[in-house]
Amino acid sequence: MATRAVALMDEQLPWFRSLPADQRSWVTLVAQAGIAGYVPWARTSDTDLRLTDTVFGTAPRDLSRAVSLRRTVELVRIAIDVAEVHVPALGATENEKAALSDSLLRYSREIAFAAAAVYATAAETRGAWDARVEAAVVDGIIRGEDEETLSSRAAALGWDATAAATVVLGSAGSNRTEAVARVSEWAKSLKIPAMAGVQGSRLIIVLGGPLPDLAELLTGGAGLFAGGPIVLGPTGAGLSGAVSSAVEALAGLRASPAWLDAPRPVASTDLLAERAIAGDPTAAARLRTAIYEPLAASTSPLTQTLQAYLDHGGALEPAARALFVHPNTMRYRLHRIAETTGRDPWNSRDALALQVALILGRLQG
Repeated sequence: MATRAVALMDEQLPWFRSLPADQRSWVTLVAQAGIAGYVPWARTSDTDLRLTDTVFGTAPRDLSRAVSLRRTVELVRIAIDVAEVHVPALGATENEKAALSDSLLRYSREIAFAAAAVYATAAETRGAWDARVEAAVVDGIIRGEDEETLSSRAAALGWDATAAATVVLGSAGSNRTEAVARVSEWAKSLKIPAMAGVQGSRLIIVLGGPLPDLAELLTGGAGLFAGGPIVLGPTGAGLSGAVSSAVEALAGLRASPAWLDAPRPVASTDLLAERAIAGDPTAAARLRTAIYEPLAASTSPLTQTLQAYLDHGGALEPAARALFVHPNTMRYRLHRIAETTGRDPWNSRDALALQVALILGRLQG
């Protein structure tokens, strides 16, 4: 019967014909074990007889990777069809034939459950392995490992090492496993590539691909984070960009308590002033480069104008009088400052960044 079943598999299933010889032999072994296992199963009253071991234990573990569950169902169906033709015919009377048919029906059900158990165990094993690899990749990104090491691990997860990546940090809450599981479910529902891990109290999420509406997707934490700030690192290219994004996000998270009413999430670049005050050299250098240096290089006295405006608490006319200029001249220069730096002096957050940039620039000389 096993030989007949394998012949029908070869005849009816094109994918089976294309299997390598070793994998075909594995299937043959399973078919033989399944048919041979019917006799001891029918003779025993022990409902705990482990068909998983007696039938599928004859094949290597790699068979579950080479042959999918759907294809295994096709193979089992053909083997059962063959058995349904030949096994009842062994009965001497009609009652025996009916009993054999009924017994075979129950046996086929047990075979199906045993097959499902094999694939469920394999899936759990792969899931646990993937989770460990994912945690290692996320940990490597946070620790700043080299791109080659990260890429080799990420490849095992099917992660595109060249795709854009963004790191998001926040509080994980008390249950680490649930925190990571929530991220996985959220990312799958939105079809966003994601990796997640927990370090101490921090939940770290690495998101793949360009995500222009990421801040909107994460508004209020999207149920992924516990209370507290959520910081978005800048989007970078590849896994090396993810490392840079993590550095920025970590610096932003450390400085975030200084901004009591910060939105959730908040971009790490929106915390440059707080980061610089907290001693982040990257933020300080960026403020000097993006704000102080262009203002100092201008042919107009923009730094003096900005300082006077800030010294007078944002009051336009007193600042204009201090510089002996018309208020309209003051307005014009402030507009020039906004155009040059991308920071609006009339906005309190931008005014803070401008003030810190002036201080840093003068300290550097």
